[in-house]
Amino acid sequence: ASAIIRRYVDLGKALNATALNAIGTRYACLLNATELNMIDPNSLKLASLNIAACSQLTKDILYAKAKRAFSDQHYLPAYYELIKPYLGGAPGADLKALSKDNVNMNVSTLANLRRDSLLSLTVSEVENLLGMNLGDLKKWQHKSPIWEWVQTQKQSELDKLNIGLTGGTQEGYINIVAQKFQSTSSASLGTVAMTLHLLPALLISFLMMLVLS
Repeated sequence: ASAIIRRYVDLGKALNATALNAIGTRYACLLNATELNMIDPNSLKLASLNIAACSQLTKDILYAKAKRAFSDQHYLPAYYELIKPYLGGAPGADLKALSKDNVNMNVSTLANLRRDSLLSLTVSEVENLLGMNLGDLKKWQHKSPIWEWVQTQKQSELDKLNIGLTGGTQEGYINIVAQKFQSTSSASLGTVAMTLHLLPALLISFLMMLVLS
């Protein structure tokens, strides 16, 4: 699929709405930064893409294009549904502005926002974004990145939501949200050790082949 897309672009063909719909959700994540930047924002008005599984770079580029494509509808109720598939690339400032529009965001959409963007939101802003879906936040509180967001909020502010969220910071304390790093397994270490042990012999064999050839 990647090779076909590259060949299509190399032939000078445009990544317009027809091409994007042909590529579809299944292969949209294969587009590289150069190809993504070739997309005319207006093409997104007629294309139907779901980029939830794509890289953050893809989400960031397509969100910026979608924002331009639908800028003329920014103050209309339909704007949220149009921009929703691309919100995974939205900066915090845009989400803060969106929280004033009574969009009733699904918690699943909230969970797929950029981590740094979500962590920049206050309790009241998240409350306004979710609207009638606020009660569902309790079910997702231990899922990343919502759990990280909960941990950075004051418990007293979370209590004001009246949905039973716990895990926020108490007065006089601060929570440090740590990144999880996967430790190298003992099997991997053993493979590395074996490779290092055999390296001199392999190198000698290679040099001998060069000498004898």
